[in-house]
Amino acid sequence: MRIIGGAHRGLRLASVGKGDEAAHLRPTSDRVREALFNVLAGGYGDPVTGARVLDVFAGTGALGLEALSRGAESATFIENGRKALTILRQNIALCRAGDAARVIAADARRPGPNAGAPHDLVFLDPPYGKGLGEAALAAALAGGWIAPGALIVWEESASITAPEGLRLIEERRYGDTVIRFLEVGQGPSA
Repeated sequence: MRIIGGAHRGLRLASVGKGDEAAHLRPTSDRVREALFNVLAGGYGDPVTGARVLDVFAGTGALGLEALSRGAESATFIENGRKALTILRQNIALCRAGDAARVIAADARRPGPNAGAPHDLVFLDPPYGKGLGEAALAAALAGGWIAPGALIVWEESASITAPEGLRLIEERRYGDTVIRFLEVGQGPSA
């Protein structure tokens, strides 16, 4: 696993090892991450440069760190797995991203209220097929973590039900992975 583009292009990230089934670590492959960022750069007017990124179910942090490498202003990582938090912190150190990264060690379904500015680019990569993405997104919206007009990139293998106030823009399939692009409404209810 490595950073695909930007300032840290080619940097190897900490290995997840042979895997820890209990940790449910399933990092987005380099190939899918590269395709995802190509779609963002080509079809969404570069939502990464200068963005405040929220990486929910962050795992190793590869998505948020890729965004930082490509010019995001900051990244907040929400993760509660002990092994994942260890690898996430190692990867932040490898990328020398400590000043731009914030780690919230919390259940993504209960992150509490956001004390900072809301985020305008969100990566959501929950464990597949468990319905956790819906609960996490609803909590993040209610807690002020996500800005009106934000772009949400949701990686999931099963069908999803987007919370009210979100509009599905498109979806792309990469093997068993489906990446959906959603937009948060501009109104006060979003």
